Amino acid sequence: MPRLGLIAGNGELPLAVVEEARAKGYEVIVAALEPLADISLFPKDIELKSINVGKLGTLIDYLKKSGVKEAVMAGKVPKSLLYKSIITPDLRAVKLLFNLKDKSDDSILLALTKELKKDGITLLNTTDFTTSLIMPEGVLTKNTPTETEWKDIAFGWKIAKEIGRLDIGQTIVVKDCAVMSVEAIEGTDEAIRRGGTLANGGAVVIKVSKPQQDMRFDVPVVGPDTLRTIKEVQARVLAIEAGRSIILQKQRLTEEAEAAGIAIVGMGNNRQ
Repeated sequence: MPRLGLIAGNGELPLAVVEEARAKGYEVIVAALEPLADISLFPKDIELKSINVGKLGTLIDYLKKSGVKEAVMAGKVPKSLLYKSIITPDLRAVKLLFNLKDKSDDSILLALTKELKKDGITLLNTTDFTTSLIMPEGVLTKNTPTETEWKDIAFGWKIAKEIGRLDIGQTIVVKDCAVMSVEAIEGTDEAIRRGGTLANGGAVVIKVSKPQQDMRFDVPVVGPDTLRTIKEVQARVLAIEAGRSIILQKQRLTEEAEAAGIAIVGMGNNRQ
């Protein structure tokens, strides 16, 4: 049975990867990143070790000793952790960070990929193990955007793609063809909270993949937490890129969105 290393961050996505990887015949070895991964979500019979997110050498050694040749990343690892005292990088992590040209998401994650490769571990696409979770195209909810909201989606789409190209973020909040907020290091939920508050209700949230999106990491994901924040600020629409994004608990999200009067839309690639 082939072994798959799972580098698990925050949220429910790591569990979904475990379930699909096992269905495909993999034995999954989990490196649960502290303080992010919720180890209570994982099956009791799975091989798992909690490793501080800054301990790159420990992470790679664990995967190697477990016989892992292929790995996948799943779950959010906020870049803001770099600026918090809870992270104590080991020597290998310090060297990686020191040699970066910048601290953009792509630079950090590509450097991590190269470090894994040095030790014979190939990082696979996250989407290889989330095929049932890929965002479909079309309106998922009975609620549909108004004509004004469709205009906001069209207006915001190109801007969201551009901030993605610049590796700033993947989410923007729009109202009346004006940008309320742009996601940066604070993450999707905080960008929605800030932009939705400024919009004073009725905002449109747009989340896209980067034009240069590497499906091995940082694939756009929406789930219950995203919807909870949208409801909190009384936004009206969540538009997500179809085919290149992941939606968690789609049925639950659709039902809760309908009850709250929110429209969820999967936008096709022709919008690029």
